[in-house]
Amino acid sequence: MSTIVLATPAAPQGSRVINSTYLTLAPSALLLTVFFALPMGMMVGMSFLDSDSSAPSLVHYQRFFSDGLSLMGLYRTAVMSLMVAICVTLLGYPVAYYLARSRSRWRALVFALALAPELAGVVLRTYGWLIILEDRGVVNDALLAAGIISAPLPLSKSLFAVVVGLTHVVLPFGILSLTTSIQGIDPSLEKAARMLGASRLSVIRHVILPLSVPGIVSSLLIAFTMAASAYATPALLGGARFKVLATMIYEQVLFYIDWHFASVMAIALLAMMMFVSFLGIRYEALRNARRDGGRGERP
Repeated sequence: MSTIVLATPAAPQGSRVINSTYLTLAPSALLLTVFFALPMGMMVGMSFLDSDSSAPSLVHYQRFFSDGLSLMGLYRTAVMSLMVAICVTLLGYPVAYYLARSRSRWRALVFALALAPELAGVVLRTYGWLIILEDRGVVNDALLAAGIISAPLPLSKSLFAVVVGLTHVVLPFGILSLTTSIQGIDPSLEKAARMLGASRLSVIRHVILPLSVPGIVSSLLIAFTMAASAYATPALLGGARFKVLATMIYEQVLFYIDWHFASVMAIALLAMMMFVSFLGIRYEALRNARRDGGRGERP
């Protein structure tokens, strides 16, 4: 008597990989859907509803684009964020280069000092700058005592104070981004340029800077988006007269109880950050395309 054994066909290897990928991404996708996509969808829907009748309406968008205060807040937010992004990148690049290339025993100390601001809260750091920059603060008292000025300089409650405070807050993130980018550059390229007679400044200008453009773009985008969405630092260092979108959204929600108009402001802030991020990503994509095209044309 013979026995017939039926072999079950094995599942394709590709389907197993796809299924495991879906299972791995499912928790993250669920969290993003519940805590990001749904609130964002509710906010967008609320912006198209009338405050009184809850009927579909564009009145809040018309109000935003016709209100000079709202447009000035958008403009002030963009200028403030751009200045912070530039300051963070310029100040962070030398520190990042030192951390990426140095083998000194002081490297660990410099790295700790670069990240030290993150050990204190944003409000604590902001109050520290408020004490330094206010009319009777450390800077004005020192200048008055030295006889350099006769009246306190308006350092606080201004764009200058907000940019200084936000630069201090965001600088560690810019340093980390730039350090990672510079560490990815082969040190032998610098050694070859030095052996060919290039100075250290020329090596940084013609070798390191072009190759670290992705890190520079990343630092600019991180600093811009973090500065644009910051609330505590502009509210404390900018004062009541320095209005940015983050502080204006806070006022609309808590003081005026106008969630619909606050939703429009939040969408405008999100659209500005997405537009700037798109420009940065697009620039990097075009740069990579030109580089790859140049390589392909070579014999």
